[in-house]
Amino acid sequence: MYKNGHHLTYCTNIHPGESWEATFQNLKEYIPRIKAKVSAKAPFGIGLRSSHEASLELAKTENLEEFKAWLAANDCYVFTFNGFPYGGFHNQVVKDEVHQPDWTTRERWAYTDRLFDILAALLPEGMDGGISTSPLSYRFWHKTKEQLDAAIHTSTLHLAKIAEKLYLIHKNSGKLLHLDIEPEPDGILENTQEVLDFYQNWLVPVGGKYLTEKLGISFEEAESSIKEHIRICYDVCHFAVVYEKPSEIFQAFRSAGIKIGKIQISAALKVNIPYDKSQRKELESLLSPFAESTYLHQVVARNSDSSLVSFNDLPEAMETLENTVSEEWRIHYHVPVFLADYGKIASTQQDIIDVLNYISKDPLCNHLEVETYTWEVLPESINLDLGGSIVRELQWVIQNSSNP
Repeated sequence: MYKNGHHLTYCTNIHPGESWEATFQNLKEYIPRIKAKVSAKAPFGIGLRSSHEASLELAKTENLEEFKAWLAANDCYVFTFNGFPYGGFHNQVVKDEVHQPDWTTRERWAYTDRLFDILAALLPEGMDGGISTSPLSYRFWHKTKEQLDAAIHTSTLHLAKIAEKLYLIHKNSGKLLHLDIEPEPDGILENTQEVLDFYQNWLVPVGGKYLTEKLGISFEEAESSIKEHIRICYDVCHFAVVYEKPSEIFQAFRSAGIKIGKIQISAALKVNIPYDKSQRKELESLLSPFAESTYLHQVVARNSDSSLVSFNDLPEAMETLENTVSEEWRIHYHVPVFLADYGKIASTQQDIIDVLNYISKDPLCNHLEVETYTWEVLPESINLDLGGSIVRELQWVIQNSSNP
């Protein structure tokens, strides 16, 4: 749905299912009900998550035509994909495997290339379309600087191939498509400075050289094309976990000519660490339900001197809780956005409000996607069915968005 200059939706990665049949069935079950509550009289945009397996099926002409007919019949449209999770995302241990295959592989490039073919076929005229993706790779798979540089170099060439494709689509059809890299904790790209360094030291020089050679264009045009078609997916939760302020990030990206293709509206957990040891034991008990085994829940601790210490996962951080000198923890956990706290555990909801206030004056991009997939943390007294939960999230965003 189009609200205050933005296409607002939710990410359908909340729905389990890796086949196109299962994906389509979930859309049929949930989308009409959600649309009726939040966008009854206007078209409803879908943030589609299609796994590798599902994309192979959806790319077939008969399935694509059936889906397009369903979208038209239900007054819906697709403008963004979540192309980060390649394979299984539900009912199995995911952890760092969510990055597999990473951008060093042909498999990741081919999957993303296919998603863009599908998006180009589905995207309504006059809209830009985006696909969010992994921040190149999981940094701890690359043990030395040489290995890390090699991974970044190979990833950059694969991204440049995507940029070449999107350049040609734009030139030949007028459709503007962009790949939106999603920094996250422990990705090769996880914060603002790493994004800036990547563009300056890798994506523009290496990718630009590739495009000048492949397309026969000037380096200046190649740089412009790269920055047009390779953008950033700003996940509010991820940047909050590393203690970065939205306004400072946006200004840094703008100064470097880096565009934001999509803003994912999401909240992390945050806790103040008490001095008293008995209160720390109570906090440990409160945090234990969040230390689940499916996803990585990285923790970034802030010390009194503002230095940061990172932990790969919440259980690892909890082992240090009794004796830590940290004052605050931020935890990568996509909790529902409509709540500011869970009793004595708070969320980074204020970062979302800050982002919504900022983009009311300076739109940055026109793609907004709520990405919450941890409904089980809600107290039973306020928990709703999945459809109702999604509606509540979207309504909260609408209520907290200002008119430009």
